[in-house]
Amino acid sequence: MDPTTDNAGNTGDPGTARASLEALRAEIAKAVVGQDPAVTGLVVALLCRGHVLLEGVPGVAKTLLVRALASALELDTKRVQFTPDLMPSDITGSLVYDARSSEFSFQPGPVFTNLLLADEINRTPPKTQSSLLEAMEERQVTVDGTPRLLPDPFLVAATQNPVEYEGTYPLPEAQLDRFLLKLTIPLPSRQDEIDVLTRHAEGFNPRDLRAAGIRPVAGPADLEAARAAVAKTTVSPEITAYVVDICRATRESPSLTLGVSPRGATALLATSRAWAWLTGRDYVIPDDVKALALPTLRHRVQLRPEAEMEGVTADSVINAILAHVPVPR
Repeated sequence: MDPTTDNAGNTGDPGTARASLEALRAEIAKAVVGQDPAVTGLVVALLCRGHVLLEGVPGVAKTLLVRALASALELDTKRVQFTPDLMPSDITGSLVYDARSSEFSFQPGPVFTNLLLADEINRTPPKTQSSLLEAMEERQVTVDGTPRLLPDPFLVAATQNPVEYEGTYPLPEAQLDRFLLKLTIPLPSRQDEIDVLTRHAEGFNPRDLRAAGIRPVAGPADLEAARAAVAKTTVSPEITAYVVDICRATRESPSLTLGVSPRGATALLATSRAWAWLTGRDYVIPDDVKALALPTLRHRVQLRPEAEMEGVTADSVINAILAHVPVPR
């Protein structure tokens, strides 16, 4: 069968898919400065058909990052601002009565897209938060008893603010576990911040990505070819045991009340395979597991209150576990 070609002119050949996805960093850098780890995390999530929780203070370009990624991948994107009065139907869609036909017709909500930006997801009540659970897990939404499939690829990129918790609704553990990765978006370095201000002084408009020069460098065909290649990435029994040992160690940590579930272990294996393929290998090594352990596991553990009061963080616990679990040779 001949490889398919998307509108960006890219074929679904595995040999070119990696180069196309690597080109995303340079393309997104035209709009977003100094966020390569977050870009890589979003690409890993797309390869694994997972979802991403972005955490950072206001003004670090979380929304711009997702919009730039969608433009560079030629994917449809929609944004929903989560507020206390948001209803589930505002996300999934609802049945609307048509007076002309005297029938109800389904009006799709913003969830019917490739990249859904759920902005400040923790500012809406649990009832509305849970409306995303079926979409994230089953890739469909059910309205009035009828399931409706979502487009492929489909990724939820949810943002939340690490400060200003007043009036928010923390995500329950069951929903946090639905996110493949939790990426922290740091404040830029001094030089990066100078670069940002210089661009704005030269007329950069974050609302006009086309004027910024962002063009599609990859597309759905590349993603499909890349996913097929990732699925063929070899995982040795020793690496599988290493992933299991790391996750089991979180369940025995005295600093944690909740460790990583088997779903988390499966997620770490999947993200490690995607990262191995992106770096040019068709097999997973321990460094791949270490590289993805923090973003894959940090939101799947829960600290004991006394440990939190002593300044212990989820990242520090996971780093300590990585330092003590024997690495396969």
